[in-house]
Amino acid sequence: MEGWESWRIGILRSVKSVYCLPMQNTSHAVMAQRFEPKDSADDFPTPPWATRALVEHIIGKDAVSSKTCLEPACGRGYMARPLAEYFSHVDAADAYYYGFAPVRNFLTSPYEALSHDWVITNPPFRLAEEFVQRAMLVAKEGVAILARTVFLESVGRYQSIFRDSPPTVFAQFSERVPMVKGRVDAKASTATGYAWFIWKKGVVGSQLAWVPPCRRGLERPHDYL
Repeated sequence: MEGWESWRIGILRSVKSVYCLPMQNTSHAVMAQRFEPKDSADDFPTPPWATRALVEHIIGKDAVSSKTCLEPACGRGYMARPLAEYFSHVDAADAYYYGFAPVRNFLTSPYEALSHDWVITNPPFRLAEEFVQRAMLVAKEGVAILARTVFLESVGRYQSIFRDSPPTVFAQFSERVPMVKGRVDAKASTATGYAWFIWKKGVVGSQLAWVPPCRRGLERPHDYL
């Protein structure tokens, strides 16, 4: 596992060098960090273009066109809808009611093992470890979660996930992915870096990748309605 540990440390150093901002900068983008209480729904919808970027640039459209997908933390559907543009069938649910999909807690009301080809979601950050572990049981082919880049860090996550099951692909966004509490906002900004963490079953090794600049080409007029 020395190779994986060196890879992980190298990525963290690279990412920190990119995202380290001067302390004197107190702009809204820098100060608007994502801190939520433990009982929060952590309702920060994913801009649809960021989900399209996963399929278009990392997984591949042809690889999922005949596959099924589960989005277990769907909120208002901002990730589930773009997933449906690529997958043959998408199931969606959330532990809270948002008027889009049935209420179902992914962790306390588990889905049948190997019931979906893929599980793709932006989970509550405080529950992301548990989501990954549960998703690995549900998915036949792969799991992808969108999380802050710093999800790579922490001894707890290393011991519970990364030591024995490192992601097959760590795909860092080269652009920022602005997320706003309770809504999507085309004019929002952020100081937080995000990445896709992807596990492909049966694939050995870990790959570092970047999501290229693609927001302008992947946004749609209806995305922010």
